[in-house]
Amino acid sequence: MDPTREVAILVAGGGLAGLTAGMYAARLGRRCTVITGHVPGGQLLNVAKIEGLPGFPEGVPGYDLCPIAQEQATDAGAECIAGEVTAVSPNNAGWQVSTTEGDYVARAVVVATGAGLKSLGVPGEARLRDKGVGHCASCDAPLLRGKTIAVAGGGDSACQEGLVLAAYAARVILLHRGPALTAQAVWRTRVSAQSNIALRASTVIEEIVGEDEVRGMRTRDTGGGVSEFAVEGVFVYIGLSPNTGLFGGMLALDPRGAVITDNRLRSASRGIFAAGSVRAASSGQAAGAAGDGALAALAAHEFLAGGGWPVDGR
Repeated sequence: MDPTREVAILVAGGGLAGLTAGMYAARLGRRCTVITGHVPGGQLLNVAKIEGLPGFPEGVPGYDLCPIAQEQATDAGAECIAGEVTAVSPNNAGWQVSTTEGDYVARAVVVATGAGLKSLGVPGEARLRDKGVGHCASCDAPLLRGKTIAVAGGGDSACQEGLVLAAYAARVILLHRGPALTAQAVWRTRVSAQSNIALRASTVIEEIVGEDEVRGMRTRDTGGGVSEFAVEGVFVYIGLSPNTGLFGGMLALDPRGAVITDNRLRSASRGIFAAGSVRAASSGQAAGAAGDGALAALAAHEFLAGGGWPVDGR
């Protein structure tokens, strides 16, 4: 690889948003490189069945969808590189982007670095990670047959993964700090119909108990009552933390650390766009990620064609 390569559009991130951005940028005739990460697909790769995505009425596993999206991007002419972006800085030609696989100069950058699953931050969680504490119920469910498992969270991911676990576990306890689940109605309906899923609302997890493996947990309800009970696994789905560490001080971020954009997905820095779960106000849905990727590529294309940038610098 040349010491520094020049591209029109560089996409940082190989989830559905990034791969879609790469595909659309290439279809528009732009020289585009997608730095996909070492395992393309992002969080969707671990989802057993992605629903609500047009064209897949029965749903599609993330491990099937993501390779299809990457193949479409490369077939369109985008270059996909399995590496990580390590630094981004402005230069006279646009943006200098350093990666584990070499350096690039890009006239426009689409930030599609996604988000990581949040941790509870309670005693026992870090020590028992991969010893009963995990984030991929779809990966581990077959190993948990007949056991009692806790799922932390009340959104779509918590409900969906809770249902995956319920097909194997004897009992699934869904623990949510709010008074009611926040998931889409379709997930709430399925959870309520599942006889071996129990919901404990208005509950905060205070500790995960066990020495070499998860044995139980201690919780507190909003009334102050403390409970301790046995579980053999804990899966955490309490939200996402946007992967924006590389861009601190360069891009305007919201209180969660997500990139603030306008309705054309333009960031506060000229020539940088954001797509998918890394941006503020993201839907958090696969269909939304794909739409973001397409829009970001179109907006970057217009920018490179001389479409300008708003007067206020956005």
